[in-house]
Amino acid sequence: MDEIKRESMKYDVVIVGAGPAGLSTAIKLRGLSKDISICVVEKGSEIGAHILSGNVLDPKSLNELIPDWKEKGAPLKTKVSRDSVRFLLNKSITLPVPLFFTPTFKNHGNYIISLGNLCRWLANQAEALDIDIFPGFTASNLIYKDNKVRGIVTGDMGISSEGEKKDSFEPGIELVAKITVLAEGCRGHLGKQVIKEFNLQENKDPQHYGIGFKEIWDLDPELHEEGLVIHTLGWPSKGTVSGSYFYHGEKNQGYIGYVVPLDYSNPHLSPYDEFQQWKHQRSISKYLTNATRVSYGARALVKGGYQSRPKMNFPGGLLIGDDAGTLNFPRIKGT
Repeated sequence: MDEIKRESMKYDVVIVGAGPAGLSTAIKLRGLSKDISICVVEKGSEIGAHILSGNVLDPKSLNELIPDWKEKGAPLKTKVSRDSVRFLLNKSITLPVPLFFTPTFKNHGNYIISLGNLCRWLANQAEALDIDIFPGFTASNLIYKDNKVRGIVTGDMGISSEGEKKDSFEPGIELVAKITVLAEGCRGHLGKQVIKEFNLQENKDPQHYGIGFKEIWDLDPELHEEGLVIHTLGWPSKGTVSGSYFYHGEKNQGYIGYVVPLDYSNPHLSPYDEFQQWKHQRSISKYLTNATRVSYGARALVKGGYQSRPKMNFPGGLLIGDDAGTLNFPRIKGT
């Protein structure tokens, strides 16, 4: 088979993934040096295309990264006005849980946001700092040289379902870098490669994973309570510590989600069906009356915590964000 000839571009830093971690890293690096060249590659067709989620954001990190974010129009509009933690006994009965029993669910001073909108705004800030951002390009392989990571190869385009080159074939590009930062999200395929190649999980606990379902709804204005943050435990989960959220954001939108740990022992458990049941619980379904679901999705998440976090640096690069397992699961905060 003929070796593919590829174009090559050189950067000081290549970042894989234009989520909150990847974009924040790019902006932070530019603040440290105006002389280095930085590029971010993102597999989504546009920034934020693969980030469907409501989010309760602690603005501490944003205050440090971009102190004048308010003046620059960051999409943080809805302050948390009330926290409600609930234990669901069954489809009809709900028990309120005092916040002093669940201190990690206190969100005073935080904001309810669209994470996709935040990423689009961060991308605009990064581009204004002369950072190159390439959406629509997958990071297919790593470049190794002298036992160090020296960049990535973007995915080839124009490949048939049989693996044959079509007339529209275009080879991927080599992005050669002094430092490669992997911010692919949970179980990114390049992150898994470097963890194995450089034994980054040595002396660490095995990572733990969950699956999260999420939806965005347009709520009836009469039932919408902007700034309300709801977290629930209990029903319909049976023997598995699943949890859920319902965030009342701006413009009468509701962000809902249901998280199931993937270490459940019941082989007949269906996380998706539990999510559907949860939406019919009386204290939840009342908010969805006359509402319209506008988008939905699911994603894996890491929840092993500090003891499961791999070594974050390797020869030629870094693991960050969910690639490294930095989710603060007790607070349900990754950003």
